[in-house]
Amino acid sequence: MFAVHADPDLGTLLPKGFLERTGGRGLVVKLWAPQVDVLRHEAVGAFVTHCGWNSVLEAITAGVPMLCWPLYAEQKMNKVFMVEEFGVGVEVVGWQQGMVKAEEVEAKVRLVLESEEGGRLRARVASVKEAAAMAWKEGGSSRAAFGNFLLDMAKLQMGKGSDVLDA
Repeated sequence: MFAVHADPDLGTLLPKGFLERTGGRGLVVKLWAPQVDVLRHEAVGAFVTHCGWNSVLEAITAGVPMLCWPLYAEQKMNKVFMVEEFGVGVEVVGWQQGMVKAEEVEAKVRLVLESEEGGRLRARVASVKEAAAMAWKEGGSSRAAFGNFLLDMAKLQMGKGSDVLDA
């Protein structure tokens, strides 16, 4: 038995009466996991992800293969890119119907960690990780593109009062 942490904001996040029903039997804390640190830990072999773009980028830059389980919106398209285009993830079957079985998750974890196909997947992720690192290093393509974007924004800001931009 352990205590429930009664953070005042927690009541708005949980079902009505949850904290009272679990009082003295559980621990509920409102914390955000440091996902980047977790993904970069040597013990992490795969990442079950909803395919949000930040999570995808964090997994790629950590060199971690993904088990793709999109929930809504752009996540479905991100899954297509990760699985079919880039080959750095596998699709968790059942998400389309809203029912993913534990056996499916286990099978995909085993595929990624234990099979030849998983070895090829891990190699592709390592390659994409290296490409991302090269793009972000000094003089890399991402740094250059971001620098150009900042210059464009500065030019727009300087010309803010001009007739051309106001039209």
